[in-house]
Amino acid sequence: MSTSLAEASSLRQRLRAALPVAMKSRDRNATAALRSALGAIDNAEAVDGSDIRAGAIESSAVGLGAAERSRCDLTESDIADIVRTEIDERLTAAQEYDGLSGGADRAARLRAEAATLVTHLADN
Repeated sequence: MSTSLAEASSLRQRLRAALPVAMKSRDRNATAALRSALGAIDNAEAVDGSDIRAGAIESSAVGLGAAERSRCDLTESDIADIVRTEIDERLTAAQEYDGLSGGADRAARLRAEAATLVTHLADN
């Protein structure tokens, strides 16, 4: 999963650029979808810290940033897969809401969110 961040940034940059536009136009569905997708990408970059154990102070890392780890670099393909997963989750949830009484409004919102993500993924 390690490639240049510059290679992997085009889809992410489009999503980030679209977020303020959606917010200014007060498009709640697009804003929610873009925030969620960007959050999922950020979460995928997080490093597993389960191997870190607390110990004695004298054996602790010393200095600014000494104990920090770099985040994972995602490829453009990894980011596109994350966005596809976000789309699939919304469409699946929309189908489930269709089966519930009074769920049509929520299903329509989820489909609109998925459509927003599809447009940005199609530019890929």
